[in-house]
Amino acid sequence: METPSLQEIAAPEGICYGCGCLNPDGLHIKSYWHADGIHVITEHIPEARYVGWPKLVYGGLIAMLVDCHSNWTAMAYHYRAEGREPGSLPRIECVTGNLGVKFIKPTPMGVPLTLRARVEGEVGRKSRVICEVYAGELLTAVGDSIFVRVDTTQLTAVAHRRDS
Repeated sequence: METPSLQEIAAPEGICYGCGCLNPDGLHIKSYWHADGIHVITEHIPEARYVGWPKLVYGGLIAMLVDCHSNWTAMAYHYRAEGREPGSLPRIECVTGNLGVKFIKPTPMGVPLTLRARVEGEVGRKSRVICEVYAGELLTAVGDSIFVRVDTTQLTAVAHRRDS
């Protein structure tokens, strides 16, 4: 039996296309703490519909994987910094403040992708996450992004112009 992912523990009702457990059309990315206690990892095998150039993974998919997995890395670090288990209340949520992806080498289709992410520096309201993307043993992309801890009720109100 597989250990529940961070997403399954902390947001089982999530609907995000990339990492939401309940999105029927989503990718259902599952992030886990690595045994080293530093990295959060996930694996993903892109379906054929995510081809960019022939036999290469579409860069937009790589960016989305980096975005979702890095966000969960930031949230996992917040729970750990507070000495709490993922899923404990009050819930910790972050959003993308800045997404940066450097494409180093072409990412081949048909090869399992492993994403290894960690918070670089202090865990704060804004946290920097470095996320490496490997196709097998080959490093193909690196994400360098900022994630911001938020109150999603306020965020939703502002997004829909119902300032609180």
